[in-house]
This record gives sequence, C-alpha cells and structure tokens, in this order.
Amino acid sequence: MENNRRNFLKTLSIGGAVATIGASLTSFTTISASEKTNLNTSKGNPSLRLSCQENVAPGETLTEKLDFLEANGFVGFEQGCGGILQRSGELQKALQNRKIKISVVCAGFEGYLIADKKETRELAMKTIKEALVHAGELGALGVIVVPAFNNQPSLPFVESRAILVEQLKELGEHAAKNKTKVILEPLNREEAWFLRMVADAASICRDVNNDGVGCMGDFWHMKFEETSDMGAFLSAGKYLTHVHVASRGKRRMPGEDAQDIYIDGFKGLKYLNYNNFVSLECGSTDDKKISIPKAVKLLNEQWLKA
Repeated sequence: MENNRRNFLKTLSIGGAVATIGASLTSFTTISASEKTNLNTSKGNPSLRLSCQENVAPGETLTEKLDFLEANGFVGFEQGCGGILQRSGELQKALQNRKIKISVVCAGFEGYLIADKKETRELAMKTIKEALVHAGELGALGVIVVPAFNNQPSLPFVESRAILVEQLKELGEHAAKNKTKVILEPLNREEAWFLRMVADAASICRDVNNDGVGCMGDFWHMKFEETSDMGAFLSAGKYLTHVHVASRGKRRMPGEDAQDIYIDGFKGLKYLNYNNFVSLECGSTDDKKISIPKAVKLLNEQWLKA
C-alpha cells in the first residue's frame, strides 16, 4: 500500500500539486452563495448568543453570578462546577423568572467512556444518564462529554472508537427521551490523545446517527489542532451543538492576548446559521468585572465583522 502511495505521488509534478492545493484553498475560503445555502442547517439570521461557565463568572453566590451575567448581555449560563446531580433543584429555582437560561452542563459525572476497565465504563454510562435527566429538566442543550483525558488509562484507539459509538447509541436514545443531547468535546494533544479534531467528533456523531448526540468546538483547543477555525466548524455541520471560547494565547479572557481574533470561526458559524451558545471557558489576569464586559464588546464587534 505504501509503495502504491509513493508511485501515485511520483505521478504528480510539484507545480501541479501546488496549483491544485492553491485552487482548493481558494474555493474553500471563498464559498459561493449557492454553497453557503447548502451549508445552512437552520433558517433565520444567526446571532451571537453568549454564555459563561459558572466558575468563570464573578460573584460569591449563584444569584450574584447570574445578576452580573444578565446585566452584561449573557443569555446562557453553563453549569460547570460539577454536582449537577445534587444541584438541579437549586439551579432551577435560581433561574426562575430570569432571561438567562442554562446553556449546557459541563462535567458532573463519574468514570469515563473508553476506560480500559469495564466497571469504569459502566460507571460513566450510569452517571452520564443521570446527568442527562437533570440537563433535560433544566432545559439545557446537552451534557458535555470527553471520552478520556491523557491521564486516564484507555482502550486502544480502534477499540475505543468502536465501543464509543455503541455507547453513544444508547446514551443518545436516553438523551433524546429527555429532550437534550450528549455533546462530544474534542480537546488538544496536551489533554487528550483520543478525539482532538472537530471533524473526528462529527464523524462519530454521523456513525451514531442519533438526534441525541452532537459535538462542539472550542477555540482554545482548535488553536492546537485545526488548520482553520471556519473549516473546523463547517466540518461539524448539523452536529455542532455548542462552542467554547477563550483567548488564543494563554486561555484567558478574550482580548487579553494580542492574537485574539475569532472572525474566521465566526464566519463558519454564520455559514451554518448557528444559533446556539458561544460560552466563556477561561481564566483572567484582570478583575473579571472589568475583563468580561471588555470580552463581550470584542466578541460582538468581531461577530459583526465576520
């Protein structure tokens, strides 16, 4: 097979290959009106719907955090401190009569899906199902799931993917019954060896073929793994359910690093008519009561430019 591949490559001239690649890149980055229409997955004009993780928002209490976020234009609140099984009632009560809603649930289950030990996989299935019930009760789009981190002993790649697809078929059915989703999150190579690109997550969603399973993109992780923010989002297509955002350098608040440009990715979201949430998952070197409003301003400005 390798010899065949080498022979094939020899038939291409360097100039021809460069010309072909250049033409492909040009056609990709200048999507025609008809192609744009075909990429759309929903009707209407997409808007930037900002969300913020619970541990990112300033405030000593849940009420203080929600008050701050509402005052600064956020419409989503990402439950990301764990304990969803114990805090569902508290969250429901806190969100009553508010414009801000739960966007997604991040964390809150035990075990991991592609563990090398069966009992660890079974624990993950059990607790993810419990989290999905509470996510549905809260009206969340879904529960974010990472199949495994680098420090978690896992099955070999081929076996991991095969077993994950089967697990997600079961979890997807459970999620759909609870009117929510399992949301696969690709990470970067420093955090996970399995599932690092948005297209890989989308291909798993395709193979599962269940409305209860989607995927997400994270600007921070995408910086390490993707060649194009726009291309990453377009590769997800209809499966794109959620987006995380942070600064492009040190995972701080958007605007705190010099290279904080999100326009390319926002173009992709607009092409898809993406109307779900873009959620802050980051730290900050400044007072968050100052840095978060600045980030909101930056993100809105770049959304308009996209």
